[in-house]
Amino acid sequence: MEKQQTTNNIGIPHKDLEIIKKHFSHCFDKNSNFDIEKFKKELSKNEIDFSKESYGMDWLGKSYARLLASDEVTTLLKEDDKFNQKEENKNSKNLLIKGDNLEVLKHFSNNYYEQVKMIYIDPPYNTGSDGFVYQDDRKFTIGELSKLAGIDEDKAKRILEFTQSKSNSHSAWLTFMYPRLYIAKQLLKDDGVIFVSIDDNEVAQLRLLMDEIFGEENFISEIIWYSKYTVANDTNYLSQQHEYILLYAKQKENIPKKLRLKRTEEMDARYTNPDNDLRGPWKATPLHAKSGSGESYKFKFSNGVIWSAPSGRYPRFSQIKLSELENDNRISFGKNGNSTPSVKTFLSELGDDRVSGDLWKYDDVGHTHSSNEELAGLVGKGMFDNPKPTRLIKKCLELATNSKDIVLDFFAGSGTTGDAVMQLNAEGKGNREYILVQLPEEIDPKKNKTAYDFVKNELKINNPTIFDITKERLIRAAKKIQNENIDKPAKSEKIKCEGFEGEHCISCKGDHTIKMGATKSKDLSNVDFGFKIIETTPIWEDYNFDAEKLDSQTKLFNEGKLTDKDLKVLLTTWKTYDGISLTQDLKEIDLGGYKGYYFENKLYLMNKEFKTKNLKKLLTEIDENKEFNPAIIIVFGYNFESKVLREIAENIKNYSNKKHIDVDFITRY
Repeated sequence: MEKQQTTNNIGIPHKDLEIIKKHFSHCFDKNSNFDIEKFKKELSKNEIDFSKESYGMDWLGKSYARLLASDEVTTLLKEDDKFNQKEENKNSKNLLIKGDNLEVLKHFSNNYYEQVKMIYIDPPYNTGSDGFVYQDDRKFTIGELSKLAGIDEDKAKRILEFTQSKSNSHSAWLTFMYPRLYIAKQLLKDDGVIFVSIDDNEVAQLRLLMDEIFGEENFISEIIWYSKYTVANDTNYLSQQHEYILLYAKQKENIPKKLRLKRTEEMDARYTNPDNDLRGPWKATPLHAKSGSGESYKFKFSNGVIWSAPSGRYPRFSQIKLSELENDNRISFGKNGNSTPSVKTFLSELGDDRVSGDLWKYDDVGHTHSSNEELAGLVGKGMFDNPKPTRLIKKCLELATNSKDIVLDFFAGSGTTGDAVMQLNAEGKGNREYILVQLPEEIDPKKNKTAYDFVKNELKINNPTIFDITKERLIRAAKKIQNENIDKPAKSEKIKCEGFEGEHCISCKGDHTIKMGATKSKDLSNVDFGFKIIETTPIWEDYNFDAEKLDSQTKLFNEGKLTDKDLKVLLTTWKTYDGISLTQDLKEIDLGGYKGYYFENKLYLMNKEFKTKNLKKLLTEIDENKEFNPAIIIVFGYNFESKVLREIAENIKNYSNKKHIDVDFITRY
């Protein structure tokens, strides 16, 4: 079957409509138009009430935001060949994308559809001082917008004026966020989740927006992160010491009822064994009391300590149970033996994980000061204002991902998410892949001279951008993790002998020199410390057109000016559109001196000079090459004469190959 497509029709797939069509095909007419009234009647049979009253949010620009979410891409995808072919990067599954994240998300809507396990984003907070203004480069006329968005021309005029006003209002911020979150949801797996950092300026609006896109029923938590440990004296009212992280699921019923954290060495270190209990290290847990009107009592332990529940509460354990715990040496009375009794919780009896709460303290996940210091240790001070700590992202990762999951951050900033993924993998906790997206936003030397000078003078880049810092941070973070994991020899240290067994002599009280601090490196050979760089680039000038069928008489584009690099850009874009990962290289296939590009069941023919002999070789390869099974052949129509296209299409259609493969033939322009 021969099909014709154009490059500029790449947009997000309407998967929801495909699902409806699969189960309610009778609600579509012969032209595949959806009959909403017939659909409602069908659902009403199942007693679903379509009330006219509803609850939701609206803002100036919402219809425009919806249009942006489904509008076609205006860019192509280009690989950084030199960087990507470096030894540490050529086999990497990690990605750093340079470009507008809305464009990138649209490109991802096929090859990463329902493939991402976790999304973390730290979008603009719209504080008024963070530089956020809504800017849009799409050019709609009033008539076009009115027709496409289904609104009257007066409203279309108001919206267009608003989108060009460089506003930072709530409406502007919502218009900016809506299409990005809408597409991001489609990339999540059914058991995937999204974490969104925010503060007081937009948390109320974001919560309503997330409810609309993800569904109120898929809300999991509004996490409070204590991001600052000191009070700012220059505040007008109250010093803000926390931020929020909104957590939503793609489908909440697929998420474990309790999100758990794996135990860490840091957690285990809190357990000690001061009384040399044979059951090993333990931690004192207070004798919890319950609120309510239960029966209270006083209990006297064998050492004379009397314990009773505080006023208004009653004991958690019965008197019989307390006796059993004491007889089993599970009650601790502190170092002096007369403190308030507590129960021993033994490390050996714990599971491998623990439930997390929704109050995340800085001593557990870090704070803005520690994150500033962390980034300064990699690229220097003053590059970013308050980046997120890697410990914060690692906690998100541990809660929501498994060892081989894909993690997406399309507001990459300083690259904290990529750093956190590498750290967690290096700790022996999997082989997660990260995808980061960062706009090549120019650094204004008047606003951040430190960052500008770093990129220009140290990195030797003439036009410094935020993307350059993101890239460098990932490179340096990878090296830091590897350098910290090399073998470290023991250091000699003189200590006073305390009569302990083991390394120290049991009898004497003299000084001894022992070796301490030796560490053995971990095997990091399976950890992916590289990444590949892809960037968005505008579709070529004069490449947009509206012809329904293209042939030699309706050519609107001069393909003669395209170079081999241009064809590779087109090929990278097309493979992404066809569901092939950006980190997956296509295999070159020799078709009698003509080069084709193949992966799984797709064959791309991009170059000129395709002859009859090449067609014969193609048919022979299909018959005889066990590893070559193209079910789809995609041709760049501009580089083929119309008679050659017909010859290929007719032969593919009529040739009965030995493998009985039904081959689709697609011509793209």
